Amino acid sequence: MKVIGVVGMPASGKGEFSKIAAEAGIPVIVMGDMIRAAVKKADLEPTDANFGATANRLRAENGMDAIAALCVPEINGQTAPLVLVDGIRGDAEVKLFRKHFLSFTLISIDSSFEKRLERIQTRGRSDDFVLPESLHTRDEREMNWGLMNALAQADIRIKNEGSLEEFSTAVNSVLASLGRDP
Repeated sequence: MKVIGVVGMPASGKGEFSKIAAEAGIPVIVMGDMIRAAVKKADLEPTDANFGATANRLRAENGMDAIAALCVPEINGQTAPLVLVDGIRGDAEVKLFRKHFLSFTLISIDSSFEKRLERIQTRGRSDDFVLPESLHTRDEREMNWGLMNALAQADIRIKNEGSLEEFSTAVNSVLASLGRDP
């Protein structure tokens, strides 16, 4: 089984990448779902602050690769030849995935701050916000998890500044190239 991971700043397009992959029949394991499940289990409100605090707690208790470790059994339970992990946030997670999956390929989605803020302001998720300061705060939190180091380790980079159609074309091209056995 070939495993690919997607990394990017908040609202860079990781979710759209995953949606396109899922529509192509590729199983998607969303790292944020592991955090959302932990927030729900703790009976907390689904807010950005609670997601961030829970992610920080899990990492403090179990190491910087804690969220990735929760994903490994989910990935191993898949039978498809290609599986996607959405939402990598740090280099410790990349290291864990490369250790467990020898054919692991990391894809970064690059998008400007302005474009990302515009997306957040219009997508309507429970953990979204509208102020630029909130995005800066979230960016800083995720950079503290090693996000910049993870981005630097990307095997493939996709720029996401244009239309959804342009992004879809780029994603489908990458997926087609990765769908082949090594």
